[in-house]
Amino acid sequence: MKNRIYLLRISYWTGAILDGLMVIPMLFPKVAEVLFGIPDFTPGVEYKYAMGVGASLMAGWTILLIWADRKPIERKGVLLITVFPVLFGLVVAGIYAVVQNFIPIERMVPTWILQILLITLFTFSFFSVKDVN
Repeated sequence: MKNRIYLLRISYWTGAILDGLMVIPMLFPKVAEVLFGIPDFTPGVEYKYAMGVGASLMAGWTILLIWADRKPIERKGVLLITVFPVLFGLVVAGIYAVVQNFIPIERMVPTWILQILLITLFTFSFFSVKDVN
C-alpha cells in the first residue's frame, strides 16, 4: 500500500510542478514564442487577457494538486478531474492550435506525449489505490 500511496504522491507533484512551470509561458509571450516555435509572436490584448485568466487557473490547479497530496488517498479524485476535463481539454486545445497553423505540429508532439504519459500515470495511480471508508 505504501508504494501505491507513493505513486499517488508522484502523480500529484508531477502535475503540480508541470502546471507551475506552464504558468511562465502563459504570462510571458516571448517564452511561449521560443517554447512553441511561434515566429514573430506579438499577441494582442485578447490573447494576453485569456492567458492571464488561464495562468490564474493553472496556478490554482498547481495548489490543488499540492493540497491533494496532503491526504493522498482521500483526495485521489483530483487526479481523475485532472485527466478529464483538464488534460483532455489541453490536448484538444493543442489540436486546435496545430490545425489553425498557430503552433507547428513538431512543437506540439512532445507536449502531447507528455500529456498522454500524465493521463496514463494519473489514471493508473487513481485505480491502484482503494478508497478509505
